[in-house]
Amino acid sequence: MTDIEAGDRIAVACPSCSPDAEVVHEVLKPGGQVTVRCTECSHVHKERVEIESDVERTVVVSQSGESFTTTIEMSPSDSLSVGDEFVVDSKEALLTARITALERGDGDRVEEATVEEVDTIWTRAVDNVSVSVTLHPGDGNRDQSRSLTINVPGDYELTVGKSETFGDEQFEIEGIQIRSDADGYRFEKFDHEGDSVFAKDVKRVYARDETTDAWSAW
Repeated sequence: MTDIEAGDRIAVACPSCSPDAEVVHEVLKPGGQVTVRCTECSHVHKERVEIESDVERTVVVSQSGESFTTTIEMSPSDSLSVGDEFVVDSKEALLTARITALERGDGDRVEEATVEEVDTIWTRAVDNVSVSVTLHPGDGNRDQSRSLTINVPGDYELTVGKSETFGDEQFEIEGIQIRSDADGYRFEKFDHEGDSVFAKDVKRVYARDETTDAWSAW
């Protein structure tokens, strides 16, 4: 936070109802002494609030096999974790990115850290993603499998047992492998009919090829 404005909500102790613990207050009047109103008991009082200046951090964004580097400003006390998503607003693009690694000043990569502890935030764009698909022929001969890549919105749902068509390609999904940075899934792979996964969370799709004459050459 670089400034406090009227209407902002901040956490401070209330001398009326909570002198020993911080509770949410609404800012009525900013300034050196900030006038605030407790949202618990409506008591109005003044507080001296230290403003925390944002810091600039390097962000590397990977998208469809390519990457670019930009910078963003963040509060140094904010917590970051692998799997978190945030908006990257840069001259290169405006997109949502998911953290894949946090690099400290000593070069070590960690799963969690505060912004102050981090030098570089490694991310992957998740607005639109490329998903790798392994296609097995209809006769089940996996020695003759082939691969393709589909491009879909990150929130597109891929479902086991569902047939998908992309251009001239048609296939039925048999299994979905989850990415290591995906959160909220109980398993690393799903293969029961009806299991659904967002495309941004998918490492690879395994499917049965339904493309017309796809294996006529064999």
